[in-house]
Amino acid sequence: MLMLSKEPSKLRLLVVDDHELTRLSLQLIFSIQENIQVVGLASNGQEAINMVKCHQPHVIILDLQMPIMDGWSASNYIKAISPNTQILAYSSIDESYFHNHKIKYQFDKVCTKDIPTKELITLVRKLGNKLGYSSFFEERLHSA
Repeated sequence: MLMLSKEPSKLRLLVVDDHELTRLSLQLIFSIQENIQVVGLASNGQEAINMVKCHQPHVIILDLQMPIMDGWSASNYIKAISPNTQILAYSSIDESYFHNHKIKYQFDKVCTKDIPTKELITLVRKLGNKLGYSSFFEERLHSA
C-alpha cells in the first residue's frame, strides 16, 4: 500500500489493481494530468477501503479480479462508507457480462482494460464532473 499526499484543490484519484505495472502506469498517466492528483495506490479491495477512509478520493479506478478482496465486494463497502465516491470498474471482463448477468455491483461506470489512454482520462474527468468539480477547476484555471 502506497500513500500519497492529499490536495483539496484537485480531483483526488485512487488506483486499485493487483498488478504493480498497471498501478504504476496509471499513476504515471494521471499524475501528469492537470487538476488530477493520485492520492493512493492499492493492490486489493481491503487496501482500497482503508485508503477511501483516509483520503476520501473523488474517483476510484477499481480492478475487479484481485486477491484478498475483489473489486465486486470492495465496491459495496466503498459505497456504504462513501456514497458519493465515483467508482470506475476497470477490468478485462467484457462489458456485456455486466448487462447479461444479474450481479449486484456498485459501479458508476465500467470500462475494459484495453480502453485507449485518452478515453480513460476523459472518463475519469467525467466521473469527477458528476461531483461538480469541473466548474471549480475551470475557475481556478481562469483565475491563475
